[in-house]
Amino acid sequence: MPAWLEVVVRSLIFIVILFAITKIIGKKSVSDLSFFEFIFGISIGTMTAIVVLGLEETLFHGIIGILLFGITLAFLTFLSLKSKRVRDVVEGKATVFIKNGKIMEDNLKKEKYTSDQLLAQLRNKNVFQVADVEFALLEPTGDLSILLKKENQPLTPKDLDLVLPQTKEPQTVIMDGVMLNEPLSTIGLSRGWLKEELDKQGVAIENVFLAQVDSDGQLTLDLFDDKIEIPAPQEKPLLLATMKKCQADLEIFALGTTNQQAKAMYVRNSEKLQQAIDKMTPVLKN
Repeated sequence: MPAWLEVVVRSLIFIVILFAITKIIGKKSVSDLSFFEFIFGISIGTMTAIVVLGLEETLFHGIIGILLFGITLAFLTFLSLKSKRVRDVVEGKATVFIKNGKIMEDNLKKEKYTSDQLLAQLRNKNVFQVADVEFALLEPTGDLSILLKKENQPLTPKDLDLVLPQTKEPQTVIMDGVMLNEPLSTIGLSRGWLKEELDKQGVAIENVFLAQVDSDGQLTLDLFDDKIEIPAPQEKPLLLATMKKCQADLEIFALGTTNQQAKAMYVRNSEKLQQAIDKMTPVLKN
């Protein structure tokens, strides 16, 4: 067999083997791999390259070695899912680096971390002062998790006692110029509605690279031609503007009438509408 053909055959065999191993182990990004899994991955990759290039003449021996590594990794992964003790040994534990704004120097030394590396990790999280941190942990993956002190945390709608509607994931209704029926039916919209919305913006469906509908029913478009600018959806701002105009009209009616009963009605409804505007402004503002 020619050398190049042997490399092709070996490559195909090990592609199948590695595919099976990754399916057994499960999906993980590189950043989520533990140090142990990372080393196993490098070892399996190195062994595969050696066997594929023919540096290891016996193909069977290479297959045995890679399968042994793969089965061992899969077995340890299974044990880690079942046992916290095994997981702590295989993947490691999180290490406290900052507690109540105070750096744990002994833990830094234990993890071979310098103060410069810690400060760099904090800056990557947009934190520039150690005293602002309530708690910081070095995860087994090497990432630094940070909890800011309460006074340094950003405001949320809950802090302001604002009740916002539930937001659902946007549905992609056009991809690569092709209309997708399943996402449209998921959100209860029709092809006719989508075509009408495209006509309003003067866009042909074949010119749309990506189109999505959010939980409020607003359509956003991304065209193949990036030089063409599509205006942002205006339904919600227009609704807010209409509500404000109605409230202003009620105030004008109240000032323009001499009928006390009508005046009281206008004032009462103006106040109710203003309350509704105050509640809906965070939702309707773009």
